[in-house]
Amino acid sequence: MALTGRAALLAALGALPVGIWGPGWTGILAVNGPLALACACDFALAAPVRRLGLTRSGDTSARLGENADVTLTLTNPSGRPLRADLRDAWPPSSWQPGTEFAASRHRVTVPAGERRRLTTRLRPTRRGDRHADRVTIRSYGPLGLFSRQGSHRVPWAVRVLPPFTSRKHLPSRLARLRELDGRTSVLTRGEGTEFDSLREYVPGDDTRSIDWRATARNTTVAVRTWRPERDRHILLVLDTGRTSAGRVGDVPRLDASMDAALLLGALASKAGDRVDLLAYDRRVRALVQGRAAGDLLPALVNAMATLEPELVETDARGLTATALRTAPRRSLIVLLTTLDAAPVEEGLLPVLSSLTQRHTVLVAAVADPHVARMATSRGTTDGVYEAAAAAQARTERHRTAEQLRRHGVTVVDETPDDLAPALADAYLALKAAGRL
Repeated sequence: MALTGRAALLAALGALPVGIWGPGWTGILAVNGPLALACACDFALAAPVRRLGLTRSGDTSARLGENADVTLTLTNPSGRPLRADLRDAWPPSSWQPGTEFAASRHRVTVPAGERRRLTTRLRPTRRGDRHADRVTIRSYGPLGLFSRQGSHRVPWAVRVLPPFTSRKHLPSRLARLRELDGRTSVLTRGEGTEFDSLREYVPGDDTRSIDWRATARNTTVAVRTWRPERDRHILLVLDTGRTSAGRVGDVPRLDASMDAALLLGALASKAGDRVDLLAYDRRVRALVQGRAAGDLLPALVNAMATLEPELVETDARGLTATALRTAPRRSLIVLLTTLDAAPVEEGLLPVLSSLTQRHTVLVAAVADPHVARMATSRGTTDGVYEAAAAAQARTERHRTAEQLRRHGVTVVDETPDDLAPALADAYLALKAAGRL
């Protein structure tokens, strides 16, 4: 029960001071009778809050940056109409900054025995699960003098998925894949490792592709065409250790790695390859295995949705052992990690040979575009120091990449916007060269 602002104003205007004196007594303030009666009637006519029925429906998932609509159905079983202000509370990251107040509050009127639906539009700013908090309702009487207030727990969760912004690069990479696979008029001759078909020789063809037996049976020279092998195994490994928490631009490194992994997973599944996912730092954080092509992308985004960087040093030996158990046969292992010198030289390099002996290894890392901008700084003392620091950082990064390449590892080092398409291109190059 609460006194509204209107009632407080009326009380101040209509109050009658009554002085009482005596031993141990002090003066008190009494309110006139008509106002007290009006407040009592207003309180009695306000619909009760605790008897209200509330249920939820609506979206259970949304991509980061998109809207999610959650509908609250409010039922008034009492014999009095409900006039109320309602607050549907969610975690602060469920909305863009500054929009929570307008999005979470509703004014509603529900006649006796009826129901109303209220929609709360969320626009989350972080990945993961967002759980609804309490629904607080303040019910007013017809005069607006008194109100009843109470809260209800109405559970609901919305899973915020990775945005997959690199999806826009998928059509162009699929077109390149169709060229490699021989399904378009632009056939990439002499590439791949599986025999596809015979066709007539044209000038410019690789003479090593001539099928002499077929030529002997025909009046024209026949050449073999090839296509990349199918049903290869791709293991995407996300390093979720402390280096993945560093922000590059507006996003953590882990989010940029996820986006690249999603594009590669979608492309590889279209190519007929089997794709698994492993997220690891000191233990397994997520594992997706054995999914069909149609189920792969939903499984990947759901597994990635709740991943957060862990502020611990990644156990490279444990990561390698887990990757080998997850990929017992020859595979392409795509390790999305850092190219910082210390974690690579002290952690990854000592155990890298156990991976490269059995698998093709590709390391993808997120480069900081701010370093490139620093490298162009000139004109001031601070600018010269920034350029020198950027040159040193680039040199160390290139040296680390060369160490990995000497172990037979393919390295992709790009900024967040370019990492996903560059990783897809590296996969297609390996496939065209028959290295998968």
